[in-house]
Amino acid sequence: MDLFECIHTRRSVRNYSNKKIEFDKITLILEAATKAPTSGNLQDYRFIIVNDKEKIRALADHCNEQHWIATAPTLIIVCADTERTETYYGLRGQRLYAVQNAAAAAQNILLAAHALGIGACWIGAFNEEYISDEFNLPGKVRPQAIITLGYQEGELDPKTENDLDAMIFFNSYGSKVENMNLLMREYSKEIDKALARGDKKINQNIKTFKGKIKTLFSKTKEKFESNNKK
Repeated sequence: MDLFECIHTRRSVRNYSNKKIEFDKITLILEAATKAPTSGNLQDYRFIIVNDKEKIRALADHCNEQHWIATAPTLIIVCADTERTETYYGLRGQRLYAVQNAAAAAQNILLAAHALGIGACWIGAFNEEYISDEFNLPGKVRPQAIITLGYQEGELDPKTENDLDAMIFFNSYGSKVENMNLLMREYSKEIDKALARGDKKINQNIKTFKGKIKTLFSKTKEKFESNNKK
């Protein structure tokens, strides 16, 4: 699967079939996890594979009543060895860098799973003390995320996404580029806006409208790139 296709089509999957995940695929997913960047290349992330159904069912009861977790055939508990990051970077390393490193690994797991046709979901709400006790975590190794893995069963609900212009700024917080959706080539949003305005000409000549949008894109891009030359 192409990288950008993988990023754009990945979804959180919470319904799984009974089909077991092949061990070689789990290996590939974990290899991808260990390629995530870490502070000072400390590689302070640690991973616990859980495929014991009793343990998974018990763990589901300690994740804020997310009982669907019990349907997953496999879990990966992503942990951070905070002692290593604290040794090199002090309290900031323990509280921030270790969390960031584990999060990068978790994202790699999600993308690798999707690329292999396996559904996955990131769980952040759980009883940390229970996990530490149940899975024998050493004192300064802290669980950061639980990733459920399994083959998807059923259809997913449509996903809603915020507009880019609500999330992206340039050079300072709050500084926006006009027509951000054009800069990102999201032409469909311009069509939707025009339809919402009741522009009947769109239905009459959609190609002409797309041409106008591309012209606007060129102007927006030119304005953006002119800032780079300053």
